[in-house]
Amino acid sequence: MPRFFVSLALFLAACSSSPSDSPTATCGDRQVLQVGFYAFFAPVSYSANPDPGTPGFDDHLGYEADLLTALAAMDGAGLSFARRGIAAWDDIWLQAAGPDYHLIGGGITILDSRTRNAAGDQVVTFTSGHIAFRQSLLVRAADAERFASHSDLTSEDRVGVLSSTTGEFRLLELTGLVDANGVLAAGTRIALADGEIIADGTAAYTITAAGASANLASRTRLVPPTADMPQVIYLNGQEGQAASELDLFNALRAGTIDAIARGEIGNRDASVASDGEFVVAALDEAIELGGFALAAEDAALAACIDDKINYLTDGQRIGYGEWRADPAVFMERTQQWNP
Repeated sequence: MPRFFVSLALFLAACSSSPSDSPTATCGDRQVLQVGFYAFFAPVSYSANPDPGTPGFDDHLGYEADLLTALAAMDGAGLSFARRGIAAWDDIWLQAAGPDYHLIGGGITILDSRTRNAAGDQVVTFTSGHIAFRQSLLVRAADAERFASHSDLTSEDRVGVLSSTTGEFRLLELTGLVDANGVLAAGTRIALADGEIIADGTAAYTITAAGASANLASRTRLVPPTADMPQVIYLNGQEGQAASELDLFNALRAGTIDAIARGEIGNRDASVASDGEFVVAALDEAIELGGFALAAEDAALAACIDDKINYLTDGQRIGYGEWRADPAVFMERTQQWNP
């Protein structure tokens, strides 16, 4: 399956359907589920302290944190969570198939490619989706009209991204830099930490939301083959260190890049935090669903957790917008559930 994108119309239709009956079965016999969460995706999932060396790094905050807390408080669900922050994004979902975690969260878009390991074996399953994302551009306020659409981007424009994210892949796809399978357009120049290579239009030069060809691992910039595509900037530097979101915000403020390709939720939060210095532009029409990752052999547990999440979200009627307006909304649903 190529991607788990659904049209806005289909998503709204799903949200307007009747919620499922209240779930009653307990979710297995595990005493405590070990949860790993991505620590740097505020306001969806983040650590109280961004320093991995501090106890606060494992204190989980945000939309997904409150959802898990409400799940654990549901009488009879049999769910209890011990949480640890994870600093590295690359292949974070695959840690659900490893020995350390039962469940991985952090605003992870559900993609079939993210269920498979390097050998192509399906080792991960996802819950069906508890949050909706749309991709967008974060730009300086003065440039809002200039970047009203992804089609407005040209080779003069520099767009910052974080590698192996849906923000990166969707930008490349919408602007024609990759095809639906992630194959880079022939003639694309890829600047690396130690040189430069040129894509030949084959699968040897591939970038998807689940990773990239090994020869592209240290990419710092993509230079498009035509004038109607943007430059893509990774800010990795010569050491090959991946950029953080803060690095991207600072580069946008300094004029080193012209836009940041990222999900609408994170970009809107950044816009508010900037006091209007940055604004959200070029909203994607496609909807992405985010869920929790579990090991493939835990499909029954994933389905049971899904059942409880469907109750807490009232059949997807309660989502990020409702939580943002009332962060206690999931606990209020739990109180309705409990005797």
